[in-house]
Amino acid sequence: MMFKKLAVLFLLFVSTLSVFAQNKDDILGKWLNSSGEGQIEIFKRGDKYFGKLVWIKDPNDEKGKPKLDVKNPNTNLRTKAILGLEIVKDFVYEDGEWTDGKVYDPKTGKSYSGNMSLEGSSKLKMRGYIGISLIGRTEVWKKIK
Repeated sequence: MMFKKLAVLFLLFVSTLSVFAQNKDDILGKWLNSSGEGQIEIFKRGDKYFGKLVWIKDPNDEKGKPKLDVKNPNTNLRTKAILGLEIVKDFVYEDGEWTDGKVYDPKTGKSYSGNMSLEGSSKLKMRGYIGISLIGRTEVWKKIK
């Protein structure tokens, strides 16, 4: 009888763990960045994860033309529109996190190393850093239903 109770408790415990376990593709979809100025669609290409800007609050400049990636350090890329730009690149899923990727900030033209993790199903923590992860900044993006 005692063994039966323990077995049932163990099964309950294991089944609740799987409810909280994350699937590597749980990150896919559209996310609103922390400033509310952009939506990034995370998608998969091969085994890696990428994200592109699919909506920005102010897509056009004062002349009504699409805003361009004018701060890009690569002068050949400065004529590309910011809307549609791939700003999240090469993330790999490992142990509940998406790591070893790059994040590009079109506002500054700077690229950062990055890690991402989910907080529940509706918050994505995006950590951008230079060098080591301790020196960086974390933003929380919200899932768009």
